[in-house]
Amino acid sequence: MRRFRLLLTNDDGWDSPGLAALKTASSALGELFVLAPSSAYSQCSHTVTTEGGLRLVQTGPECYRLEGAPADCVRVAIRSLYAEGWFDCVISGINRGGNLGADIHMSGTVAAAREAALLGVPAIAISQFIRRGLELDWAISAQLAVPVLEELLERGCEGKTFWNVNLPHGRDASTDAGAAMVVHCEPDDLPLDVRYTREGDVFRYAGHYQSRPRTPRRDVDLCFGGAVTVSKLRV
Repeated sequence: MRRFRLLLTNDDGWDSPGLAALKTASSALGELFVLAPSSAYSQCSHTVTTEGGLRLVQTGPECYRLEGAPADCVRVAIRSLYAEGWFDCVISGINRGGNLGADIHMSGTVAAAREAALLGVPAIAISQFIRRGLELDWAISAQLAVPVLEELLERGCEGKTFWNVNLPHGRDASTDAGAAMVVHCEPDDLPLDVRYTREGDVFRYAGHYQSRPRTPRRDVDLCFGGAVTVSKLRV
């Protein structure tokens, strides 16, 4: 397998366990460069900064944090910090929480991959669905990510498209993570479970993520059922 120049980023922040798991999963795939937000930007969607400065801090060899959003990180890396055409692929994640169906529109993780695709660089967004009440083992997340990242890097993607990957939660640690079923599918187009409680003039979100409606054989249904889901998205 050829080795790739990979830019890693996320929306949970530069010191998150999901980014550490992504480094582990990607370590054998090529040369790693990391530029991630200094703080968490979860559910920031495709926020970018066009006024004010973006402070860059080096945290290690080819590792940086930026006081900006995930899409800012991709822009700075691709168009300023490194030479044009330097990266073979941008990988964003591993996000803490699924980015399935309607989540795609709110996700900073997905936005980073989308920004890369807009700028002409192949990209993969990868997220870890979490079942409420179950402990998460990031080592298993890294194991699950390896074969699907290998496949998608070799496969590539045509211009203005990118990959969205979601890892299932709840696999037994003794199971061979590499044997997880990987399913290419469409993202679900049903809305989230959107409900609110009202206390006077204050509304509090009361939706339950795992109670969301789902379409059979689409990403929500399949990932909730234990499969690694892969969807091709268009910018």
